[in-house]
Amino acid sequence: MIYLKTLGIKAIAIGITVLSLFGIFYYANLMNLFWISILLTGVTFLVGDLLILRRFGNVTASIVDFPLAFFVLWLLGSLLIEASIPLVSISLIAAFFIACCEPFIHTYIEEKTEEDNEGGAKPSPDTGRMQTEFAEEFEFDKNENRHDHL
Repeated sequence: MIYLKTLGIKAIAIGITVLSLFGIFYYANLMNLFWISILLTGVTFLVGDLLILRRFGNVTASIVDFPLAFFVLWLLGSLLIEASIPLVSISLIAAFFIACCEPFIHTYIEEKTEEDNEGGAKPSPDTGRMQTEFAEEFEFDKNENRHDHL
């Protein structure tokens, strides 16, 4: 269920970016932009979120998402969009905006998987480390807080 929500959030962020930038500068067909958004969402989710994020963490996955998004946008744009100006510049700009959204999506994935792990599905990697709390106990005198009204 977490991956469906993540795919939805990712698809919205990528879709807005692709539809906005490519739609404005290239007057591209809406169906082609939709397919670019869906394919880019799938590729970045599989490679960036499922493979790299799990193994190397948020920073590395966010860094890898920029060139990945750029190459996928450039490749699909050159296949599906007739461009009068170079696709490289718009692909770079779109990849930048997508890469800016990725750390938030990765944080969301990490938080939700930690919550699932706490539910008992998988042991958390921090099970060997325990913390201890120290506190002082206060005792109050019952007569100290009583107000006598005469």
